[in-house]
Amino acid sequence: MLDDMLGRSVSPVFVGREEELATLFESFDEARKGTVTAVLVGGEAGVGKTRLIQRFADQAAARGAHVLAGGCVELSTEGLAYAPFTAALRQLVREKGRSQVAALLPEGAERDLARLLPEFGEPSGDGETDAGRARLFEQFLSLLERLADARPTVLVIEDIHWADRSSRDLIAFLSRNLQTPQVLLVMTYRSDDLHRQHPLRPVIAELSRVGGVLRLDLPRLSRDEVAQQMTGILGRDPGYSKVQKVYERSEGIPLFVEALLESDDCGFPESMQDLILNSVARLPEDTQRVLRVAAAGGTRVSHALLAAVSGLSDYELEAALRPAIAGNVLQIADNRAYVFRHSLIREAVHDELLPGEYQRLHAMYAEEISKDRSLVPPGRAAVELAHHWYGARNDLWALVAAWEAAQKSFMAFAYTEAVPLLERVLMLWDRVPDAAERIGADHTAVLERASEAASAGGELDKGVKFVKAALAELDEAREPGRVAQLVVRLANIKISKGQMGATEALRRALHLVPEPGPVRAEVVTPLSRHLMLRGDIDEAERLIAEGLELARRFGDRCLEGDLLMNLALGHSLRGELDKVIATNEQALRIGREGGSGRIITRAIGNTIDALIDMGRPDDALRMSEDGWQLAKKYGRLRGSGLFIKNNWAEALESMGRWDEAIEIVEGALSHGPSLRTKFALLRVRADIALARGEVALVEGILSEIGVLKDRPEDFVQDVTSNARLHIGWHQLRGEPDAALAVAERVLARPSQSSKAMLGWRLLALLRNVCDAAEASEPERARAVREQAAALAADLSVIGPVAEAYRLSYSGDFDAAAASWERLKRPHNQAKALLRAAVVAARSGDREGAATRLTAALPLATALRATPLIEEIEALSRRVGGAHHQQEPQELLTPRELEVLRLVTLGRTNRDIAAELFISAKTVSVHVSNILAKLGVTSRGEAAAAAHRLSLLSH
Repeated sequence: MLDDMLGRSVSPVFVGREEELATLFESFDEARKGTVTAVLVGGEAGVGKTRLIQRFADQAAARGAHVLAGGCVELSTEGLAYAPFTAALRQLVREKGRSQVAALLPEGAERDLARLLPEFGEPSGDGETDAGRARLFEQFLSLLERLADARPTVLVIEDIHWADRSSRDLIAFLSRNLQTPQVLLVMTYRSDDLHRQHPLRPVIAELSRVGGVLRLDLPRLSRDEVAQQMTGILGRDPGYSKVQKVYERSEGIPLFVEALLESDDCGFPESMQDLILNSVARLPEDTQRVLRVAAAGGTRVSHALLAAVSGLSDYELEAALRPAIAGNVLQIADNRAYVFRHSLIREAVHDELLPGEYQRLHAMYAEEISKDRSLVPPGRAAVELAHHWYGARNDLWALVAAWEAAQKSFMAFAYTEAVPLLERVLMLWDRVPDAAERIGADHTAVLERASEAASAGGELDKGVKFVKAALAELDEAREPGRVAQLVVRLANIKISKGQMGATEALRRALHLVPEPGPVRAEVVTPLSRHLMLRGDIDEAERLIAEGLELARRFGDRCLEGDLLMNLALGHSLRGELDKVIATNEQALRIGREGGSGRIITRAIGNTIDALIDMGRPDDALRMSEDGWQLAKKYGRLRGSGLFIKNNWAEALESMGRWDEAIEIVEGALSHGPSLRTKFALLRVRADIALARGEVALVEGILSEIGVLKDRPEDFVQDVTSNARLHIGWHQLRGEPDAALAVAERVLARPSQSSKAMLGWRLLALLRNVCDAAEASEPERARAVREQAAALAADLSVIGPVAEAYRLSYSGDFDAAAASWERLKRPHNQAKALLRAAVVAARSGDREGAATRLTAALPLATALRATPLIEEIEALSRRVGGAHHQQEPQELLTPRELEVLRLVTLGRTNRDIAAELFISAKTVSVHVSNILAKLGVTSRGEAAAAAHRLSLLSH
């Protein structure tokens, strides 16, 4: 049998990689603690990445680790999505059985994984493009975490320079989100393949910035190491001159050393390709012919497929392959398959194919796979056929196969892989006269499908191109519904890109479908939500009433849930908070009845927002934690999940738990949120930065979200929030007149937010603006006060938070401070106490002012709200108030004291993270806070201050 044959040109001695192997095992040990999640191993082709990883995997398995492996193949770039993850899943099912693997997953999750591996049965029927892919990612993450509960788990992914876009995205997702100890990703890539435009380059750059991701660059072998390799291969000392010759010619690349030793008398070919092909050229002609057939089949070819294409019997094929396996050109893989020892060998053989031979071999592969799809691994036939028919230059079947493969990509939520396949269909369309009949779809339908794939995959500019091309082919008089759906897609792309004009597009779509029907209901839903966010509440509510009637008439419960949440948004904007909770609860019931994760998580996110406005932050935090877990369960992290995270951060910010809020914001931003969610998260971070006086950070955030350039905004809540931050930035810089100018611009808008909390919050700020600008611009300040009073007259006061802001606006600062204290909002409480102290001081009540300042200072100090501290201390000096002196132990929080204790012991951030079970990034934040509070600039000074102040003596 072939299985017994060994190659002769690979050194039995593991040479020159002890340091790199030790680094991998250090990373493995750190992964067991949860401080390292991934290692990126880079190196030139042939430098020994696979040999190193195999040695690591073997030894890790011997130490009790569960090692899963998958590799990317060149076919990935033609639509074979998730190839390495499918291979790892297949290995797992082979080892444990389908039922045992399914038992590790959340309920129903195996139906999502069925999109990757048919062994899991029928895929779920949920084809929602905006969440299915995210849910698939979550299920794979959950599977790794569950595996790690039993024993350390290593996932090896080789050759990620060939990874498809979906695999790259999943790799980045896992690297960012694996927080469970005992899981390590090890990935290899060819560093010399990463040209400037290579799609892996930005992924490597991004992952290099992720905490817990390490890079390991594999160098070439030294001369002494080449000598050791040669000795291992030859079984004797090769001699100085031969070592020198091989070292100079191979330049320390192990694969080339092996190839040179295979050359007779060490004759050196002129090119590296010739060098690699030397080992092939010495083989019998029958063997070479079969190798050319195998090279056309890809890196890995099954015995049955190779036999079918070559036309050889099993006996004849084994006889032809035996010399190639003995010469270590080909190797035997599992499931009776063959792989080239190195991809460079396959590439060299494939490049030698003559044009006619190339087309003929690909046609033969396509014909054999078409006759028997079991010749390739399950789930791969469609992409293999698309690849081979295209290589065969058979336009008809290349088009049909590309269309089928694109549909399979949709099933796997691999939208970015579907796009080039659909582009191929469009390119070949005119060459196939009966294309529409062949695939059961017209040219416009292909464009529609391409626009859907591009939009779902984040290729928005391509999405616009496809939508416009499809619209150009349609007659809106004959197919108004089809046109309306495309116009809605175009509007959604505009919203995703932060562009204006979505309202007009959505109105046009509604105009196209005047008759009651499902399509009109589908248009009413996004239009009503968009109008709500613009502040056009009355019109939106009329549309929602119509949409609900249509949704109920046609039995579309999901659409009904969406419309109810749009209605809840209107209640929120009107300040009708009890109605918000009740309406969201209706939507939540619909979501639970239908198992719609999208509706469930969106309803929860909306409810959290209402709880914050109702002054129930503890309830908001509990619901945020539960909602985040549900978002993970339903694969809604990047959609509703990050909306929940934003509201979670807002609740923490309001409660003065700023460091926790910052960590939530930074974690959410690492998930790559939509533009609108990203801006919302940045606004939370900007609020904290303003309060702490971080001018440069505030400026950077305001520039990013377009505030400093007055970027046009369509949504009234965003306008209000941006104006508030813009005013705060000018106040922080000591520019009262500029702050007044922003106030004038926002009040000049035709519509203001009717949301009570936002409105009163802005009005309370405008009072401060006018007070500060009164001396220099009395007339302008008076005019702003009058406009603010007119706005206040129309604002409702519903809920304790809105009432507290109203008290601040009206000047009843003591009552406001008491309200903020009840609401557990220390920063607002301290600001109100300061304003009350100013009023008391002006009336001559110096003692009353001092009392209020004494209460305000510790609140501001605990928050590290530097501008507020400076204002309080400045007024204290004027009224003769005593400065608040903290006990040394009160300087730091309990967690900061724990971190400081470890700092004094000389521990690194990573050491501290492992001991306290937190991230290294969180440790860095704590260390920065400690240095600021102690007024020192280094860890050594902090340790000295800790001893001097006896901070660790308790």
